[in-house]
Amino acid sequence: MEVRLTVIGSSPAWPNPGSAQSGYLVEGPGKLLLDCGPGVLARLREERVMPDAICITHWHLDHSGDLIPWAWLNAYSPEAGKTRPELWLPPGSAKELETFASFWGVPRMWERAFELREYAPGEPFEAAGFTIEAIQLPHYAMQAFGFRVRDHERGRVLAYSGDSAPTDELAALARGADLFVCEATLADGTTDGELRGHLTAEEALEAADGRILLTHRPVELPSPDGVAVAYDGFVTDV
Repeated sequence: MEVRLTVIGSSPAWPNPGSAQSGYLVEGPGKLLLDCGPGVLARLREERVMPDAICITHWHLDHSGDLIPWAWLNAYSPEAGKTRPELWLPPGSAKELETFASFWGVPRMWERAFELREYAPGEPFEAAGFTIEAIQLPHYAMQAFGFRVRDHERGRVLAYSGDSAPTDELAALARGADLFVCEATLADGTTDGELRGHLTAEEALEAADGRILLTHRPVELPSPDGVAVAYDGFVTDV
């Protein structure tokens, strides 16, 4: 089997009609889910696909919100305990998990649902049979990362931006990748905050070093001619 990408959810921070938010399933040696925004868990259950590992780029809810219902699924549903995927989180996430549990959960809700892990910037780690490197990227004032996902056996590399402002690190993330999945939220960079957090399609293309798939894009915005744009259910080999 080739390394295959299935877009589970492709919406920006506000959902496109009928679309889930960020979630990208990479299948090769195992099943790896990159981000887990609202609507992603329902789509995975519909397809009867459960990943071996989940990696979260940052804590904005459109990239992580379905972790909360996932914890309830693993604690109380008839499927409780059948799956307990690894959950790879940004550095220092223990405090974030405690805060979420205090709002919406119970003690140890996360440990019951997931094998909890934290990655470190620039230090490769293994998940679902892939080697992954997290590269820190600017996203407003918060901690955020992109991922390089490598399947050594097949020699394929997928790069995923998460959310990012324009930066040289984005080009480093994409360099040499067989597919670069990159957010392109904005029509015009001047509409972003004073501290940038997102990209235009043109800025995403400038960072690319080969094949690119634009995502996280509002349906109201056109895209450059000849450039692939993700939608829920999009499938491609890497």
